[in-house]
Amino acid sequence: MTDYELITAVLAGEQEFFGELVNRYKNLVYSIIIKQIRDREEAHDLSQDVFIKVYKNLGKYTPEYKFSTWIMRITSNHLIDMHRKRKIETISYEEYTLNGASLAGVHSPEAEIIKREQSERIEKIVSALPEVYKTPISLYHDEGLSYQEIADKINEPLSKIKNRIFRGRKILKSLLAESEV
Repeated sequence: MTDYELITAVLAGEQEFFGELVNRYKNLVYSIIIKQIRDREEAHDLSQDVFIKVYKNLGKYTPEYKFSTWIMRITSNHLIDMHRKRKIETISYEEYTLNGASLAGVHSPEAEIIKREQSERIEKIVSALPEVYKTPISLYHDEGLSYQEIADKINEPLSKIKNRIFRGRKILKSLLAESEV
């Protein structure tokens, strides 16, 4: 059955067909949420919230748009709403400097947002690197492989791997500097 046929069946009272829609789109919804939240439990909860919204608003869906586009919009809007509802916690300077010692282990919401934005910016820039540099850098930083393991994995001499990581980092550094301007 097509998505629209499933939706029509659900709206006609055959709720069991909604399970098929959930099965088709649960990975899409979860992937959008996990990229924003990075907490598996919360992402699962938010995914369920999204599907509740989808169910409640199914009558508003129009077939002129793809269902996947519609559900992605609901997911994005739900994330925006969630961020708006969360209050940014603040602490006073006195609380922050406990007897003169800063609480370095405390992660403020602002710091987490900045860290996530920097991560996303770096990921975007790394993905723009030429493949010859991107692969070794990704294997080293994302997968934690040693230079030798990378050389073995992509069947290149160790010297080339060291060189590509060095040059890739150099390119990355200049691209990061350009993106800050």
